[in-house]
Amino acid sequence: MVSENSELTFRTAEAADVPALVALIESAYRGDASRAGWTTEADLLGGRRTDEEAVAEAVARPDTLLLMAERAGELLGCCLLEQREKVAYFGMFSVRPELQGGGLGRAVLAHAERVARERWGAAEVEMTVIDLREDLIAWYERRGYRRTGDHSPFPYGDERFGVPRRPDLRFERLTKAL
Repeated sequence: MVSENSELTFRTAEAADVPALVALIESAYRGDASRAGWTTEADLLGGRRTDEEAVAEAVARPDTLLLMAERAGELLGCCLLEQREKVAYFGMFSVRPELQGGGLGRAVLAHAERVARERWGAAEVEMTVIDLREDLIAWYERRGYRRTGDHSPFPYGDERFGVPRRPDLRFERLTKAL
């Protein structure tokens, strides 16, 4: 385990980081390992959260950054930022399940917001969250995000997004002005 006293550092992912990123993202959202943290989607979705092809594609896109949070070289968290004119889309947010609840997620989110504002001049960050995830939405609201009431359907039948365990899944868009 990495020392809590060492400094948290951030860097942009490269192709060689893809396997470690996929493992982290899967551990934060799916399967029994994800239940060690509070961000699990295991009761809502089975299957995979992502795969190496999707993460490699994100790493290679010029309008996208996959940010990695590390301590002493060990991957602890990550997120995706996609440039969309004056808006930055935030996604693939993952923190190692056993480290959730200790402030690491707040640090990753704050870093992502800074990068979006400083690098791209983004005036707003947006994301989509499964609207049944009230605990997660409340966490974002405490960090200044607001629910928009804009919903989009869950892509039932497309297993790249997981295998739904419920028939009532949909996304809600959350935004925060920077």
